[in-house]
Amino acid sequence: MHVLVTYDVATVNSAGKRRLRRVAKICLDFGQRVQNSVFELHVNPAQWAECRKRLIEACEPLEDSLRFYQLGNDYGAKVEHVGAKPSLDTEGPLIV
Repeated sequence: MHVLVTYDVATVNSAGKRRLRRVAKICLDFGQRVQNSVFELHVNPAQWAECRKRLIEACEPLEDSLRFYQLGNDYGAKVEHVGAKPSLDTEGPLIV
């Protein structure tokens, strides 16, 4: 499954800045950053359940927000990119 995760973490104090780094780290554990607070995740249902749980636990619900967009398996037809920094094809061949 392909999921788009966006977040807005309040960074008015040091605790918020730590939450922001923690949320980004969790997203990087499961996918790739495509904008500052936007990540594309290609995960199976178990991975998604773990990621979602960790993200919800990392956020402060009265100050932060998370949005999850489940794009499904036909996500390629639903994503259009314009401009710099195109995202990597995480399902394509990896050449080292």
